[in-house]
Amino acid sequence: MTNIINKRIKKLRSWMRENGLSAFIFPSSDPHNSEYVAEHWKSREWISGFSGSAGTAVVTLEHAALWTDSRYFIAAEKELKGTDFKLMKLRVEGTPSVAEWLGTMLSSSETAVVGLDGYVNSLDEVSVLEQELATRGNISVRTDVDPVDELWIDRPVIPDNMVHLHPLEYAGEPTSSKISRVRQCLVDNGADGLLVTALDEIAWVLNLRGSDVHCNPVFVSYLLFSPEKVTLYINNLKLSEDVKVYLSTEKIEVEEYDAIVEGLRTYRGESLLIDDRATNYLLATAAPYEKVIAGVSPIASMKAIKNKIEQEGFRAAMLRDGIAMVKFLAWLNPAVEAGNQTEISLDERLTALRAEQPKFKGISFDTIVGYEAHGAIVHYEATPESDIPVESHGLVLIDSGAQYLDGTTDITRTIALGDLTEEQCRVYTLVLKGHIQLDLCRFPAGACGSQIDALARAPMWREGYNYMHGTGHGVGSYLNVHEGPHQIRMEWRSAPLQAGMTVTNEPGLYLEGKFGVRIENTLLIVPAETTAFGDFLKFETLTLAPIDKKPIVLEMLSEEEREWLNSYHRRVYDKLSLYLDDEEKEWLRLATLPI
Repeated sequence: MTNIINKRIKKLRSWMRENGLSAFIFPSSDPHNSEYVAEHWKSREWISGFSGSAGTAVVTLEHAALWTDSRYFIAAEKELKGTDFKLMKLRVEGTPSVAEWLGTMLSSSETAVVGLDGYVNSLDEVSVLEQELATRGNISVRTDVDPVDELWIDRPVIPDNMVHLHPLEYAGEPTSSKISRVRQCLVDNGADGLLVTALDEIAWVLNLRGSDVHCNPVFVSYLLFSPEKVTLYINNLKLSEDVKVYLSTEKIEVEEYDAIVEGLRTYRGESLLIDDRATNYLLATAAPYEKVIAGVSPIASMKAIKNKIEQEGFRAAMLRDGIAMVKFLAWLNPAVEAGNQTEISLDERLTALRAEQPKFKGISFDTIVGYEAHGAIVHYEATPESDIPVESHGLVLIDSGAQYLDGTTDITRTIALGDLTEEQCRVYTLVLKGHIQLDLCRFPAGACGSQIDALARAPMWREGYNYMHGTGHGVGSYLNVHEGPHQIRMEWRSAPLQAGMTVTNEPGLYLEGKFGVRIENTLLIVPAETTAFGDFLKFETLTLAPIDKKPIVLEMLSEEEREWLNSYHRRVYDKLSLYLDDEEKEWLRLATLPI
C-alpha cells in the first residue's frame, strides 16, 4: 500500500505542475459536510491511505502532511508509515495549522497557488484559509479544481440507492408539521428560505431513509425551502413510485441533484438562510450575495429533541439490542477459553446476534473490538492484517451499535477475559466511577455539555489521568449515530442540553501499548424537578446490558456509586430476563448480582 500511495502522490504532483498549483488540500468531508461519507468522496483516504473518519491531507510539490485528532494518532502513525506524509497531531502544542504549515512550505515561492475542491470545503473554511494565507505571503486559493476526478481511475460513482419511506409509527411527526416548524424558525430569523445540505436533516424532515452512506441511513440530496415551495434535489432514479406519490402528496417538488446550483442562482425569495460553516463553498457562493443570511440551520436542534414516539422507539430498540448483547456476553468467555477466537470473529458473532432481532437494519458504525493493546487505539477497527487472537486473559474493549427501524444504539463494554493486572483494575474502576458520576448528574435546564463534562473526568483527574475524546454525543432516531448540536466534552460547546435529547456517556482511558477501557451507555435527558431556582434535568439510561464487575476495585467505589451499579443491574435483569432462555437467564442473574 505504501508504494501505491507514493505513486499517487507523484501523479498528483505532475498534475499540480501542469495546472499551476503549489499545493492541494484534501478534507474528509463531502458536499454535504458529512462526518461519514460515501466511497465516491473518500479522496483524502485515496491520496494518503489514512482510513480514519477525520483528517486533512495536504500535498505540496515537495512535502506532504496529514492532520488528525487524538482518536487516530496511533492508527495514523501506522497507516502513514513509509509514505511521504508526516503526521500532524491536532491540538498538540507545537503542531502548526494547515495555513501555518503551507506558509512555511511555500515561503520561497513568489506566487503560490493552493488548490481545493469547492464542493467539499465549506464557505467558512475557504474564507478563513484565504485570509490566513494572505498574511503569510503572496498565496492565493483556487476552488474550481478536483484532481481526483482525473487521477482516481476507478473512482466509485455517486451512490444511486433507492430511498424508502420512514413510517409515521416510527417518525412520530408528519413531514407537513416539520416543514411548518422550520418555516416558523425562518420567520424568527428574518429569512424566507433555507438551503439544507446535511443528509440526516433532509432525511428527518422528509421522513425518508436511504442507504447511500455506510451505516448511516441517509441519501445524497439537497433540500431548498423557498417562500412558496420546498424542492428536493436528487437523482430521480432513487425514487420509487411510492416515494414519488408521497412527495407529491406532501407538496415536495423534485429536481435533479446537479440542478441545485441553478436553483440557487435563480432563487426568487427575498432572503435565504445559509450556514456558512456547513455549506460547501461553491453552493454558498452560487446564491445571490445580497439575499444570503448567514445562520445555523434550525433543523439540527429540532431533530435532536426526540418526540414521544421516537423516545419509545429508542426504549424498544435498546431492549432488543440488550437481548443481543446479553446473548453475546454469555457466549464470550467460554468461547475465548475454547480457543480460535479473534477480534474479527467476535465482531461477526455480535453482529449476527443483533441481526436476529426484529427491525434490525444493520450496524450503526463499524464495530470496534480491541483486545489488550489494540483497546488503547480509540477508533481501532480490526482488519485481516491487524486481526489478532483473543485469549483468556486481559481486557477486550467492544464499542458497537445497531440501526433499528425505531432507534439507533451505541454501547461500549470492556470485559475481563481472565487474569488482570492491578493497573488494569484500577484504570477500569476510575472509568466506571466517571461514568457513574455523569449518570447521577442533575443540572439546570439550559446548561451545556461542556459544563458537566468534568463530572466524568474528575475521578481520573485526581489520579493524573485524562482522555482526549468527547464524553458524549447525540444519537439519531434510525439516523446517524453521531448527531448534534449538543455534545459533552472539554472543549466549549454552547448548545444547551434539553429534555428529549439523547446523549452518550462514554468516558475512557487508554494506555498506549497496554490496554484501553471505555464504558458507554446511551441516555435520554428527562425532566427532574422544578425548584425555586428553576427547572432541573436528569438522565434516563436507555442502554440495557450488564457492566462487567470482575475488574472493579470495590474499595474505590463510594456507597452512592455501588448503589447506582446495583440499581442499574436490577433494572437490566428485570427488563431482559423475560426474553432469555434458562442458561442465558442464569448467566445474567450472576452478572447482575449486587456488589
